[in-house]
Amino acid sequence: MSALSVQNLSIQFGANTVLKNLSLDVNEGEFLVLLGPSGCGKSTLLHSIAGLNEVSAGSVLINGMDVTDVDPTDRGIGMVFQSYALYPNMTVERNLSFGLRVNGTAKFVIQQRVEKIAKMLQLQVLLHRKPSQLSGGQRQRVAIGRALAREARICLFDEPLSNLDAKLRAELRRELKLLHQSLGSTMVYVTHDQVEAMSLATRLVVMQQGQIQQIGTSAQVYEKPENLFVASFLGSPSMNLVQGHIHAEVDQYFFVNRDLRLDVSDYAFLKKPVNGHAVVLGVRPENVSLQSDKGSCQVKVNILEPMGNHQVVWFEMNSQQWASIENSQTKFEIGDTFEIKIVNDQISLFDSESEKRI
Repeated sequence: MSALSVQNLSIQFGANTVLKNLSLDVNEGEFLVLLGPSGCGKSTLLHSIAGLNEVSAGSVLINGMDVTDVDPTDRGIGMVFQSYALYPNMTVERNLSFGLRVNGTAKFVIQQRVEKIAKMLQLQVLLHRKPSQLSGGQRQRVAIGRALAREARICLFDEPLSNLDAKLRAELRRELKLLHQSLGSTMVYVTHDQVEAMSLATRLVVMQQGQIQQIGTSAQVYEKPENLFVASFLGSPSMNLVQGHIHAEVDQYFFVNRDLRLDVSDYAFLKKPVNGHAVVLGVRPENVSLQSDKGSCQVKVNILEPMGNHQVVWFEMNSQQWASIENSQTKFEIGDTFEIKIVNDQISLFDSESEKRI
């Protein structure tokens, strides 16, 4: 039985349908991350699980119990918001214990849980401070601790790190991952940050326009995107894409366009393509290299982006910008011409019309 099950959920705000017939199962103890662009419905889904939105149709089940019409405070859920939502007039200790005190939990139990959470999140020396005396990272730790102190069956996180600077985000990201590993709690996490999503997720849910585009591990979604949206959304730089068609020769298949001919015979086609099938070739920048050989596919460097331990080299392919991730020691100059090499077994092919993986 799933820890959380969303079944045919629809959410409407006036005439605007944000979610339509969305279904999703979250396994016990997993760290599920909802990823997508702004306005795709990921926060609406999270808030609906928490009971903060009125459901137009469908149901939300927690441990097999239908909680669609249950008050948020009775769902056994802990929630961490982007804005911390701490009580400014209360100390850290009082903030951590607030939910427990409201529920009438025994004092000795409250003390034990607060001490446990404070130690886990390194808040012991801050227990008697108020939020105004804390840094952004410390405030977010308190917000996370408050959700954990309730020992909720499910913890929901709504972009909790987006207000922090990059260094602090990376630190808290690692702490959250360690926290999940030690607690084994079921966590559902919303973010638009790809690094955050891929590093935290047990499974990743990519959303667009209120619909789920793909569910899988970070590696599965990154390496085998199911459609062009996922392919282009995930990755920085994003996947290189170019139009062409399949040319079939006996038992061999080639991707062909005016600049490129690539043997794709070993590609794991879902269904064998016919000759002339219009497709889009997708290649991750790390699977493209530029070499000084003279060959049939020459490209000219037009942008260089040094990144410390590597560099992103941009060039034009079929009037589109492509990127290659290269070793920082290799010397490139704008205007240089190179032969493009593609790792054949790391490509993706999509139907030009449906935009789905073939």
